[in-house]
Amino acid sequence: MWLNPEEVALKNALKLWITERSNDFFLLQRRRGHGEPTARISGLLVGALDTVLDSNARVTPFRILFQIPGSQISWIIACGAVMEEVNKHWDWLAHNLLHSLSIFENKEDVASFVRGKVKGLIAEESRGRQAAQEDEPEKFREALLKFERHFGLPSSEKLVTFYSCCTWKGRVPRQGLLYLSINHMAFYSFLLGKEVKFVIPWADVIRLERISGGFMTEAVRVSTRRRQRDFSMFLNLDEAFGVLGQLADIALRRLLDSEGLELDRVLQQPTRITKRVLEEQALREYVLALFRLPRAERLHEVASCSVWTPHARCHTAGTLYTTDNYLCFSSREEGQCLLLIPLSEVLSVEKAESTCALPNPMIVSVRSKKAFQLIELQDRDDLVESLECRLRSLHLKQSAFRGSRHATRTACSPSPYYTFYYDTACSDEEEMEEQVLRNTVNSEALVTAFQYNTPGNNDDKKMEAVKEKMWEDHFAEFGRGVHMFRTDKVQRLVAMGIPESLRGELWMTLSDASSDLDSHPGYYATLVQTSMGQTSLTTDEIERDLHRSLPDHPAFQNPTGIAALRRVLTAYAHRNPKIGYCQSMNILASVLLLYAKEEEAFWLLVAVCERMLPDYFNRRVIGAQVDQSVFEQLISECLPDLTDHFPDLSTLSSVSLSWFLTIFVSVLPFHSAIRVVDWFFFHGIKAIFQLALAVLQANAASLCARVDDGQALLVLASFLEHVVSDQSDLAEFFQLPADGGNKMADTPAPGQTNITQLISDANERFGDLTVRKIERLRCRHRIQVLQAHEDTTKENALRVVTPDVSIPAEDLADVYDLFKTEHFISLYWGDTSAVAAAEAASWRRGASYLERQYRLDLAQFKSLYGLLAPWPAGGAQRNADALARRTFALLDSEGHHLLSFRDFALWLDILYCGDLSDKVKLLYRLHLPPVLTDGEERSPSSSSGMKTAPVSSSRPLCVGGASEEGRADGKGEAKDYQEQLKRMLQDLGVAKDKEKNSHQPLPLMNQREFIQLSKALCSLFHGDPDENELFQAIAKVTSLVLQIGEATARPAGPDRDRSPVPESEWTVSLAQILASVLTEQTLVNFLEKACDLTGRIAAAKEKQYQQRAPLLALQHAPRR
Repeated sequence: MWLNPEEVALKNALKLWITERSNDFFLLQRRRGHGEPTARISGLLVGALDTVLDSNARVTPFRILFQIPGSQISWIIACGAVMEEVNKHWDWLAHNLLHSLSIFENKEDVASFVRGKVKGLIAEESRGRQAAQEDEPEKFREALLKFERHFGLPSSEKLVTFYSCCTWKGRVPRQGLLYLSINHMAFYSFLLGKEVKFVIPWADVIRLERISGGFMTEAVRVSTRRRQRDFSMFLNLDEAFGVLGQLADIALRRLLDSEGLELDRVLQQPTRITKRVLEEQALREYVLALFRLPRAERLHEVASCSVWTPHARCHTAGTLYTTDNYLCFSSREEGQCLLLIPLSEVLSVEKAESTCALPNPMIVSVRSKKAFQLIELQDRDDLVESLECRLRSLHLKQSAFRGSRHATRTACSPSPYYTFYYDTACSDEEEMEEQVLRNTVNSEALVTAFQYNTPGNNDDKKMEAVKEKMWEDHFAEFGRGVHMFRTDKVQRLVAMGIPESLRGELWMTLSDASSDLDSHPGYYATLVQTSMGQTSLTTDEIERDLHRSLPDHPAFQNPTGIAALRRVLTAYAHRNPKIGYCQSMNILASVLLLYAKEEEAFWLLVAVCERMLPDYFNRRVIGAQVDQSVFEQLISECLPDLTDHFPDLSTLSSVSLSWFLTIFVSVLPFHSAIRVVDWFFFHGIKAIFQLALAVLQANAASLCARVDDGQALLVLASFLEHVVSDQSDLAEFFQLPADGGNKMADTPAPGQTNITQLISDANERFGDLTVRKIERLRCRHRIQVLQAHEDTTKENALRVVTPDVSIPAEDLADVYDLFKTEHFISLYWGDTSAVAAAEAASWRRGASYLERQYRLDLAQFKSLYGLLAPWPAGGAQRNADALARRTFALLDSEGHHLLSFRDFALWLDILYCGDLSDKVKLLYRLHLPPVLTDGEERSPSSSSGMKTAPVSSSRPLCVGGASEEGRADGKGEAKDYQEQLKRMLQDLGVAKDKEKNSHQPLPLMNQREFIQLSKALCSLFHGDPDENELFQAIAKVTSLVLQIGEATARPAGPDRDRSPVPESEWTVSLAQILASVLTEQTLVNFLEKACDLTGRIAAAKEKQYQQRAPLLALQHAPRR
C-alpha cells in the first residue's frame, strides 16, 4: 500500500534490507531473511528480530524508497506483504512518474512533486475505501469530490452522507446538496448562475426541530446562536432528521467537556463514523435502553424470529438481539413480550431439525433446566456458530475465575455476615462495638428488622398473601429469574405492588442486577474493605447526607441502617470515581437497603446509576436535565391546554427534577413511593415520564386556575402529599378474588388519590410513549442541554475576565468565540493526543472545570495572533512569528505550554485598550531572554498582571538640535539631555513609587537585547501611512537610548567621555526607554492610536477557517 512519505536516514541500516530493483529515483527492497532459498545467519537473525517484535512494531517484508541522486536521505513511499503487491506500485511509478522526473532541474522540486503525487494516491485510495462502504459507491465518490472542491476543508474532514434538499433564502428556494461530515454540515447550490454556499459546525448548532407551514409542507430547522436555516424537500425526511440529530449529538459530546457523558468506542474515533455506523449505533442505544443493559455492551446480531411462549401456547413474532453477554427478544409491539437471557445462564445453543411447522429452529438451554425455542431464523447457522464461540469463551473465563478463587479460598466462618476491622487498638468497649457495627455487612434486608409505623389492618395482610400467591402462580407459568417472560400480566402484577417478601428478589430480576452479583463474587466485600476508613471530599459529603436519608424511617434512626448506607455509598464512590457521590443517591440507596440485602442493594444502585438512569448522577446531572427537556416537549404534545397556560414550561420541569432524580421517593408518602419504585424497575425511565404526565394531567384544571407560579407549585406538592397506597380497591382494578363476606376498606377520602389508580391512569393514557421515542427525543434535547451549559460556561468565563479588561462586552464575547473555535479546529483536524494529554494533566492538577475549558497551544495562539494582533502588519511575517512565540512564552506563566482565555484576553486588552506605557512594557518584557524562565527568576512581577498603572508626562524634551557649546539658556540653566531625563523619570516614577503594592523593577536590558527590541519596533510599521516618519523616529530613539546606556555605564572620573564602554556593562531600564519614546510624537501617536478591534474580529471570523485549516491539516497529516 502507499504510505505517507517518511524520511529514512540510512537506506540500508545494519544491512537489514536487500535491493531487488532500482533506478535513478526509486528502490524496491526486500527484508533480509524473507524469501531466501537457504537460511543464512543474517537472515535468521533478522527473522528472529521480527518475530520477537510485537505486532505493532513488525515491518512489512517489501518496501519502495524514493531517493534523489546525490542525497543521503530517502523517503519510504510504499510497502507490501507480498512481492506481487509491491510490484504493482513499482510498475505504476515506472509508467506514470519516472519519465516526468527528468525534466526537473531543482532537487527540491522533484521531492515535492513525488511526495504530492503519493499523497494524492493515498487520498484517492481513502475515497475509494470510504465509497465502497456506501450503498451507492459511485454517487458517494462523486459527492465526496464535490465536497472537497467546494468547501476546501482538509481531507481528514470525513464526509458521512449527503442529501438532496432545498434551503430557503427569504421566499426563494435554493435546490442543492446538503453534505453531512463528522464536524460540519455544509450546503452548496448553483442555480441560474447564482451560488449559495455555507458551512455550519456542529458545535454551533443549538437546536434541531421539524417544522411545517407556509411554503414548506415539512422541513428541518437548524438553529445556531446567530441565525436559523430551514431545509425541505428531502426524499426521506425521517432518515435525514435522524442523522442530523445523531451527528450533532456525537460531535457535541466529543468536543465539549461534558464530565461523564460517555461515547461508544467507535464514535470516539471520528474517522470510523459512517452512515451505517450511525444506524447501528442508534439501534444499539435503543436495545440498551429497552433491556437496560450495561453501557459497554456491543450489539452483534439482529434477527427476525419467533419465540415459543408457553403461557400463550403459540409462537410470538419479534426480533432477537445478541450482545456480548445477552440474548434479548422483543415482540413486534414494544413491551408486549420481552425476554432477557444472560449468556452466563446459558448451557448450550443448538440447531434443531427444520420442518414446515418449525422452520430453522434454535434451542437455547439455560441452567434452570428450561429451554427456549426460536424459529424462522434466516441466518441460523452463522448465528449459532457465533453464539457457541462466545459461550465457549465465557465458560472458559468462568472456570478460570472459579479455579483461582478456589485456590485462594481459606477457611471462613459460616456466619451470615462478615466483618472488617480497621482499628483493633481501641480499648473502649463502646467504641469497639460501634467500629464493628460500622464495618459489618448486613446479610438481610433492613425491613426485616425495622418496620415502618403505619396503620395497617388484616385486609392488607390478606392482600399481601393474595399477591404472593399470584406471583407464585406466575413463576410456575412464566418462569422465575432474569429469563422470565415479561408480558402484560407481569405489568399488571407489578402495578398492584410487589409483595414485600418478593420485592428485593424482583427488583434484582427486573433490573438484571442479579447477573452482576453472580458474575462478581466477593467484589462488594473487597470494595468495602478497600474504601472504608478512607477520607476524602466525597466521604465528607456522604457523611453529611447519611441522616437526611428517609429520616422518618426507623431503619435510618438506628446505627445499623446508617452504617449499611455508609458502606454502600462509599463502596460505589470507590467503584465509580467519575460519579463518586451525588445528592439523591443517598435516598435511592436507603430505599434499596430496606428491601434487598446489602450486597444486592449495592448492585441495584449500580444498575440504577449506570444503566437505568444514565448520566444522571454526575456533577452537572446532564442526564436528568436532558430528560427534563424531553419532559417539556412531552407536556406540549400531550397536554396542550397546560402548555397554553404555561408558555414557559421550565417552571414545571424544574419542580419535576426531584421526581426523576429520586424516582418520586422524596415527594410521595413512603408506601406510595415504593409502589412507584416497583413500576420503575419494570418499565425503566418510561414509567417516570408516564407518571409525571399523569400527575400534571390530574392537576391541569387547578394549575390553569392559578396565576402565580408559586401557587402552581403548591398545588402539585399538596397533590403528591395526599397520594395514598390503599390496597382495598385492588380487586376492583385487577379483578382479584375478594372475600365476599368481608368488604375491603372504602375508597380514599376526599382530596386523596390512590397510587394504584394513578399508575393505572398513567399507563392507560400515556401508554403509547415508547422507549424508541424517548431515545430519539433524548438525542435531540441533549444538544440543547449541552449548549445551555456551554452558554453558562461562556458567561462565567467572561464574568471572571471583564473586571480586568477594558474591551467592550460584545467584542470580548466575540473574542471568546474565536478562542473556542481555534480550540475546536485543533480537535477537528489536529493532534487530538496532545489535547487529551493536556486535559489529563489538568485533571491531575485538580484544575476546575472553568480552568480546563478551552486552552490554546503555541500553534493555535500563533494563528489567533496573526488574525487579531494590530501589529506587525504587511510583510513582517517572520518578525510576527518571533513576537508570537515570545508572547506565548510570556503569557504561559505556569509553564504548562497552554494559555487560558484570561491570559489571552489580558494580552489583547493591552494591545487595543492599553496606554503607551503598557505597550512599551510589553515589548520590553518580550525582549528579556529567556522569557519567563531565567527572566522570571530575576523578576517576581513577571508572572503577575500584564498591566501597570498608566503613566504620562507633558514635559517637553529637546534633543539633538544644538551643539554642546550652545546648551545653555539666558539664565544659565543647563539643557543637558541627562538632566531632562532625570526630570522626566521623576514625573514618570512618582506614582509608581507611591503604590502600596509596588512590584519589583524589571531587570535591566543589555545592548544586544535592546537592538532586538529596536528591530521589533521597526517591524511594527510595515504598511503604515507614516512609515518613513516612524522609521526616523525609531532611529532617533535608538540613538538616544544608546547614548543613555553608555552614559550610565561609564565610570566616574576625568576620562569618562573618552573611555570605551564594554558591551557587557551596557544596560538600560524600562523607564529610560519609555522616556526616550516620549521624545518622538510620531512614535507616541502610533502606539497610542486606537485600533478597530471590532473590525479585526469580523475579519478574523471570515479568515479563521481558511487560514488555519489547511496549515493544520498539513502539520498533522496522518502517517501510514
